[in-house]
Amino acid sequence: MVTELAEGVWWIDLGGTNAYLVDDDGALTLVDAGMPWHADDVAAAIADAGYAVSDVERVFVTHYDMDHVGGLSRLDDLDATIYVGERDADLVAGRSSPPIFDRKGAFQRLSGLFVSSPNARIEPVADGDRIGSFTAYHTPGHTPGHVAYVSEELGVAFLGDLVRESNGDLEPSPWFLSHDTDAVESSIRDLVERAPDFEVACIGHGIPLKAGGKDALSRLV
Repeated sequence: MVTELAEGVWWIDLGGTNAYLVDDDGALTLVDAGMPWHADDVAAAIADAGYAVSDVERVFVTHYDMDHVGGLSRLDDLDATIYVGERDADLVAGRSSPPIFDRKGAFQRLSGLFVSSPNARIEPVADGDRIGSFTAYHTPGHTPGHVAYVSEELGVAFLGDLVRESNGDLEPSPWFLSHDTDAVESSIRDLVERAPDFEVACIGHGIPLKAGGKDALSRLV
């Protein structure tokens, strides 16, 4: 269930969707939290890595979708600041609802019936914000507020659903799951141009890449 990808970076395999744990210079960070029914599995994985849920200081949310935020409200003892892209922050907090008149929004509105808002401080993240060793990159397309988090110091990138893994390569978020496929393409190109080099590519779906992550993203472009 939990696999160490690099020193201090763990993959939490939830069976079809992924969450991650990273020790960022002592600040334990959870990245995404799976479906609502994955909370116990996430807690068990954190324990397997040698920590407790109460040790988590912050949560990076790559975007608002049930399979990435659903477990947050059900993680007992979680007392952490939740970081999420500006345009998705109100959705995670439950202050607004997805638009019903587009494909992605309608799906989010329906799946949102099974998602409760977490009782935690939610911090909107802007493009270029620094959180510990990580820089946030606004990468819209899969959702309007999608964010990737990249640490040059740790050599790791959390790419969410901007891309997914297939047979060892990366491919863009598919059209039927995306808000805007043109924006997905633009975001991938922009991230390749702006982000520092990284070895470990952590994606929301598929097997994370333990080496050559930035190169794989560049090949996709």
